[in-house]
Amino acid sequence: MIATAGHRAHRPARRAGEFAGPKSAAHVLALACVWLTFASSGVVFTEPAPVDAMSMGLMLLLPVVGLVAFSRMLMTYITVWLIAAASACLASTLSPDLAPSATHTGVSLYLYAASFIFAAFVARRPVEHTQIIFSGWLAAGLVASAAGIIGYAGLLPGAAELFTKFGRAAGTFKDPNVFGPFLVAPFLYCLHLALTRRALTAGLSLVAGGFMAAALFLSFSRGAWINLALATSLYAYLAFITAPDTAQRQRIITLLAIGAAVVATVVVLALQFDTVAKLVDQRASFEQSYDIGPDGRFGGQEKAIGLILSNPFGIGAMQFSPTYHHEEVHNVYLSILLNAGWLGGGIYWIMVALTVGLGLRHVLRSTASRPLFLVAYAAFAATAAEGAIIDSDHWRHFYVLMAVIWGLMSVPREVRR
Repeated sequence: MIATAGHRAHRPARRAGEFAGPKSAAHVLALACVWLTFASSGVVFTEPAPVDAMSMGLMLLLPVVGLVAFSRMLMTYITVWLIAAASACLASTLSPDLAPSATHTGVSLYLYAASFIFAAFVARRPVEHTQIIFSGWLAAGLVASAAGIIGYAGLLPGAAELFTKFGRAAGTFKDPNVFGPFLVAPFLYCLHLALTRRALTAGLSLVAGGFMAAALFLSFSRGAWINLALATSLYAYLAFITAPDTAQRQRIITLLAIGAAVVATVVVLALQFDTVAKLVDQRASFEQSYDIGPDGRFGGQEKAIGLILSNPFGIGAMQFSPTYHHEEVHNVYLSILLNAGWLGGGIYWIMVALTVGLGLRHVLRSTASRPLFLVAYAAFAATAAEGAIIDSDHWRHFYVLMAVIWGLMSVPREVRR
């Protein structure tokens, strides 16, 4: 009902501003700024990162130059997130250390608002604007991957200290556990290009995808490995069942066969190096010494559940590890209940479920943007699943994927093609 009403309210604005003529200089400059923002999104050595300043600028620029389309669906989207932020603010007032809790909540509010603006940007011109986001993200992924591989291999003086953490590739990120998942969406975008472009572009896309997959592998992030496997499997399945003809299905099967062979070859070759083999053996185990026991990860999650049940308003963000356990919860669906209480945490659960559920329904609709939607949807679903083993509530790319999905879903049916 909300989506239908949103489409009705949205219809006149879409017809009036679909850029029938040449774009103005302001529009061209704004689109370039969007691409540069996402191209810089892989440089996250510190917090806040350069992408945050650029995103905040876009939050003001895009509405001013008319590159957003607000609908009732998107207004509902941001309203719900604002309620979650208000619940987190309430939880922060209950924390013994207000400053870090308030800062964390402020960052959450920024991510919600940025997601809303980017969703409206996607809704303004679905295919073109989504391609700008993903092409910029691809550039960021390639730069981050190059840094990760150079650092891991020690190809430049000082590169290992700068681009690796704990003997694992981290690229231009400060954490290999975020570096790896960040590469999943641009990897899928490479598959999309390989399926929809001519031979030369398709071949180059496969090379770029393989390059990022190698960097992701060297992050030695168990969550990233699972994320990539789930996302690729889901993308391949959805692309197969929604393919317009038999030739496209055959191309998908061929691509998967080639990709599987290449990945298997790369992994086998990498395992010939003792340092890689030992780290893979260590990271592949899901019963690490720091996972088990009352002071391990699972023990900490048991403590978190007890706190959640006894604190309906939450305990405030950034309070669990300093007060109750020596590390964070490593489960976003538990940590968000601690950070924002039952209301704010419940909203997070609901928004993830709605994005997966409504997104799956949207996948079955034939639209011009569906191939791009599959990329965002598969990457989001896999990242949401990874949230069960890591605190991902401040991952910027999580909210970008959600923005693309909701932005494309909010477009009126008559302008989707």
